[in-house]
Amino acid sequence: MGRRKGGIGIALVTGAMLVGVTACGGGRTDTAGGSDAKASGKPGASASPSPTKPAGPPMLLDSIMPQSGTTVGVAMPISVVFTNPVAAKARATVEKHMKVSASQPVAGAWHWFGDQRADWRPKTYWPSGTKVKIDADLQGVSNGDGRYGVRNYTHTFTIGDDVRADVSVTGHTMKVTRNGKVVRTLSINAGSAQYPTWNGTMAVIDKQEKVHMTSCSVGISCDKGSPNYYDLTLPWDIHLTQSGTYVHYSTGDPYPGSGSARGSHGCVHLSMADAKWFYGQVKQGDPVTITGSPRAKAPADNGYADFNLGWDEWLAGSASGMGTTGTL
Repeated sequence: MGRRKGGIGIALVTGAMLVGVTACGGGRTDTAGGSDAKASGKPGASASPSPTKPAGPPMLLDSIMPQSGTTVGVAMPISVVFTNPVAAKARATVEKHMKVSASQPVAGAWHWFGDQRADWRPKTYWPSGTKVKIDADLQGVSNGDGRYGVRNYTHTFTIGDDVRADVSVTGHTMKVTRNGKVVRTLSINAGSAQYPTWNGTMAVIDKQEKVHMTSCSVGISCDKGSPNYYDLTLPWDIHLTQSGTYVHYSTGDPYPGSGSARGSHGCVHLSMADAKWFYGQVKQGDPVTITGSPRAKAPADNGYADFNLGWDEWLAGSASGMGTTGTL
């Protein structure tokens, strides 16, 4: 079970967890802008422009992630969402005005998902302990379509411990490591043949102690008589994709593992004790890698699945190419 929201950014000024009625996304091929039913939630607050009069209508940022002052995982991208489209001819200039600095040199690049979202990710995972800063110096910068930036934005964050979870769908296990050492191996169940789980690496979007999940909200079933119908509030929820993938506890599958082998609607199920333990281990940006499912890898913009693109594919979506972070 899981949910999908229309946008993954958290507001520039005031952060808000993604909340609302939700459900495990079934056999779909959605990206972050896909066709799943949208959950209700708090909208992101738009940035307020400075009094500077722009040359034309303002170009603003809807959100920058991660939030300033946070500690995130090694797979967390910098994700910038614009309120209006940025023309292809302007993207190289916009990228150059979004400077990424770090406490140690890190090679990486920007990549555009459509015309309103640009993510910067390192070529490989961030080193733990790295301090990172993004200076989006956009005042007076054109979006190529008559809009101009009217202010600058700065976010700083830290890369925390290297926590990873490797899920084997066929083995019904999830191995959790911290800084290269195995901490625990947990029993899991993943998606059924009808509703398989996404393969690939998905960085944690957020987590919540309880989430209200319904099958109707993602179009699985609105018929209360259907065996696929559910309307539940479930605990210890780790959010992986906007199309509805979670790691969590399910009352319909309380003792997951190869012995029960009950399939989900696309999520990864843990026992109650294991779900609570895992909830306490992970943070935004920690990579959860799923293998052995018959489904393809999650699209890179379905949440923060940026590392599902190979490096050459990533660079193909960049206007200015690979670079090394500035010195922080």
